[in-house]
Amino acid sequence: MNMKNTTPKPMAKVILEFDSAEEQVELRAALDGVRWSIVVYEIDQIMRSTTKNGASVLGKEEASDIELSVAEKYRELIREIMEEHNLKLE
Repeated sequence: MNMKNTTPKPMAKVILEFDSAEEQVELRAALDGVRWSIVVYEIDQIMRSTTKNGASVLGKEEASDIELSVAEKYRELIREIMEEHNLKLE
């Protein structure tokens, strides 16, 4: 019988300190980073649905040619901006 150690490894501990209101804003931005990436990913997926399946975000059954073009352009812009900041959308 092969028994592996299944004890979970302890997580890293991080202590954040801030002294001013300006630092508090930066702290909040750092803590919300994952949530922001989820928001951008969800918006990208909505636009992907428009470009891939022709699904309109305006409540219509089918996206117009203009809506398809705009969705594709904004998907490109998101990737360009993220690349400029050395980020990936995953």
